Amino acid sequence: MAQIFPRWTNKTPVIIASGLLLGGVALIVLVWYYGSPKYTDVGYRPRQPIPYSHKLHAGELGMDCRYCHSFVEVSDHANVPPTQTCMNCHELIATDNEKLLPVRESWATGNPIEWIRVHKLGDYAYFDHSAHLQAQVGCESCHGNVRQMIVVEQVEPLSMGWCLDCHREPDMHLRPLDELSNTRWTPPENQLEFAAQLKKEKNINPPVDCSACHR
Repeated sequence: MAQIFPRWTNKTPVIIASGLLLGGVALIVLVWYYGSPKYTDVGYRPRQPIPYSHKLHAGELGMDCRYCHSFVEVSDHANVPPTQTCMNCHELIATDNEKLLPVRESWATGNPIEWIRVHKLGDYAYFDHSAHLQAQVGCESCHGNVRQMIVVEQVEPLSMGWCLDCHREPDMHLRPLDELSNTRWTPPENQLEFAAQLKKEKNINPPVDCSACHR
């Protein structure tokens, strides 16, 4: 009796199963990447109500991050500077600059400038800026080289896995106190020795259990 189907059709179930398996793996990879903060959040750069340049103020003028974000060393969040902070300089500098009109209006009316937050964790996660600065983690580890940003953008995913990577191996992110906001700082050759000594002196042991961030 002649065969109805050619011999190669015997491999059809294997081909279909392999295709479904490869397709499933590809789908998982696509969802894992394109649905992750690495794709959805990194590069987020909202247009602010005032074209404030960190490259000019923090970079060229050398202003310390903590002049504007003055609560960051003692608070769990990094405060957005009030209009008063801007006017400390701009009452005398660039007083006729049209770009600063919203600042002058805010100062005159008392209405705060509606800055758009760039770095934001979910409400289910707790993060304390002061704890990290007291442990001597530099600003750049999370925020990147802000001194080179005309418009601030998110450069790290701020995901749970990313945080845990640092908690498990914080050594390369620890630096001297006077270098916390210095984006030109690079780890020296004895960085691991410095980190080991600092962890011993300050009893730095970053937690990796759920309750550390989810309270």
